[in-house]
Amino acid sequence: MLKIDKARVAGMNICYQKFPVEYFLDSMVEMGVQSIEFWGGYPHQFTLDTSYPPLKDIKKLICDRGLNLICYTPEQIIYPFNIADPDPTIRELSVEHFRRCVYAAAELGAPKMLMTCGHGYENEEYEECWKRSRESLRNIAEYAEKMGVVLALENLQRVETNLIWRLDQLKRMIDELSSPAVKAIVDTVPLHLEGKTTKDYIETFGEDLIHVHIVDGTPTGHMAWGDGDLDLDTDIQYLVDMDYKGTMSFEICTCDQFNPNPSMAQSFSRIEKYLK
Repeated sequence: MLKIDKARVAGMNICYQKFPVEYFLDSMVEMGVQSIEFWGGYPHQFTLDTSYPPLKDIKKLICDRGLNLICYTPEQIIYPFNIADPDPTIRELSVEHFRRCVYAAAELGAPKMLMTCGHGYENEEYEECWKRSRESLRNIAEYAEKMGVVLALENLQRVETNLIWRLDQLKRMIDELSSPAVKAIVDTVPLHLEGKTTKDYIETFGEDLIHVHIVDGTPTGHMAWGDGDLDLDTDIQYLVDMDYKGTMSFEICTCDQFNPNPSMAQSFSRIEKYLK
């Protein structure tokens, strides 16, 4: 029977915002987790003109604990950056910000960086907004390729964007960019909202599906596995049966913010039977 290598399943620090980054890293070690997806957001690490705290300090904290960094995910939903903004000044500032984030990913030793499409106004032409997003992504992808980083492009929920919230839209953007530095990632919440499965994504992208966010929901929310209604067992079984080669992580946002460890441990316990 096929199994998933444990090193390809990561914990993520986005639910540890009320704790220092060292607490998150130590928690992963104590749980026996081998890999992490690192959320680049305050207070753990945030990239502006430079990194706060310095990238070398973050890298040392990760390396000293023997953890494997599989993906760098700069915050890009709640902060004021939008690569598809109609205002060229805001758009250019946003593109430059994410180029700096690519640099951060490379310096940290992350092979990939999560990227999203931005959004336009609800009352403007879809295709005009699409073109702005595509050109911004092309600019960032060209830099990422030079830096040896792959952009993992993620479709969002409809409430988060009016550009890419479905499988066909994600496929179209990746096809139009036609860049070796742009691959696909799927989050199980927008996946289920669309009525799709991980099987649909593997059949569409093949080995170009390089990352999966495993989260539960009702159907929305980013919960620990078992706290929502989503059929995550079927999602994981498809990944196993179809010999999925990429990585995955638990992007838990909805949990006890004063004690996130039980939620993270719960998710890892649910996936244990699928692991080598």
